[in-house]
Amino acid sequence: MKMKRYFAADSRQALRELREDQGPDAVILSNRRVNGGVEIIAALDYDEAMTNFSLGNPEELSTIAPVMSSASNSSATRPSPARSFSNELEHAQYSGQSSSEAILAEQEVTHASNEESSALNKIQDELKGLRNIMEAPLMQFAWGETGRVQPLYASLLKQLMTLGLSSKLSQSIAKRTANQGLNKHSWLESLKLLAKLVPIDNDDILSNGGIVSLIGPTGVGKTTTIAKLAARFALKHGRRGITLITTDNYRIGAHEQLRTYGRILGVPVHVASDNDELRVLLKEAKDKSGEHNLTLIDTAGICQKDNRLSDQLTMLNIRDMDIKNYLVLSATGQMNLQDNVICAFSQLKLQGCMLTKIDEAASLGEIISVLIQHELPLHFVCDGQKVPDDLHQARGQLLVKEAVKLMRNTNKSPSTEELAYTFGGMVNNAII
Repeated sequence: MKMKRYFAADSRQALRELREDQGPDAVILSNRRVNGGVEIIAALDYDEAMTNFSLGNPEELSTIAPVMSSASNSSATRPSPARSFSNELEHAQYSGQSSSEAILAEQEVTHASNEESSALNKIQDELKGLRNIMEAPLMQFAWGETGRVQPLYASLLKQLMTLGLSSKLSQSIAKRTANQGLNKHSWLESLKLLAKLVPIDNDDILSNGGIVSLIGPTGVGKTTTIAKLAARFALKHGRRGITLITTDNYRIGAHEQLRTYGRILGVPVHVASDNDELRVLLKEAKDKSGEHNLTLIDTAGICQKDNRLSDQLTMLNIRDMDIKNYLVLSATGQMNLQDNVICAFSQLKLQGCMLTKIDEAASLGEIISVLIQHELPLHFVCDGQKVPDDLHQARGQLLVKEAVKLMRNTNKSPSTEELAYTFGGMVNNAII
């Protein structure tokens, strides 16, 4: 009986060498993982040796025992004639069939993969734990060094963060201000820079008229803002050129609020159920006689995650009508929420936005940061429910001035730990 040891990096390679060397009649006597790879011991004339042993020639079998004993502690017994894959494949027969080879290789690969995955997970967990231990003190040290070496710069960063601005915007403004030289007037210089960065839409729809639609989430004040716009336009040009249209078919009684405003202002209110009806109503409003015409479209408030959002935006996409779409945002929304809203409604071409509920906000830095990030022009701001008084043309300086006022009233600044975590420097960029 011919026996031979095969060593390779994995089972597939070892089996391939075995098959090329001994052919399909070889019998696997042992299969195990060893340091650096896989070891397979196989015999070519195994059936003949077993026959001789059965006929009283034990010398044939004596060559098997030492090999099996050295190959595996559990493989000292004779291979089973059935040649099953039990007992970790120690008695498996290499028959040359693809199924046998696939089973053995798959088991070996799975075993090796599980071991490697477990080891990697353990290493990653240990590294994460090490990072958590080292991250906080390193960040605090880095921020402490910034305050020691560049006290004016650190102070400016803290003030900008207290204003409610994002860390990215705060750092950008602080660096640009520092490039001009830091001094006791740096805070005012940074506010002037911030005011210039606020995107403003100077298109005066109250003078020029046109077709304007207000879109946005539920509860941001779209209908009330439309009433303010209509009332302000009526005071300036008269009410004959005003048309109000609602596409809100979702809320119960949604039309009644706009109809109430329409009756008070003495202007017609129409309902459009689909794209075709809206097109007809817009054409009729456009054909009105008069120099100044303003058509205001009130839409249903829809969450940015709602599947119906695309349907609403498609309804407003009428190519032969110059519809100016304004996104209405509430100043009370969180930064991440505002970012998601703008991204969702930007599927429709936006002319700009209108900001409501400034009087209810605790900070304006968040919404200012988002508008600058998305370069979304601000047209009007609303600071109350009074129609039409609480509607103002947007100005960057006035918005920043109001943000500073809210900051002083709130009198809440980020802690040292928050600043260290935000501006800790190199640890934030480390990859473990």
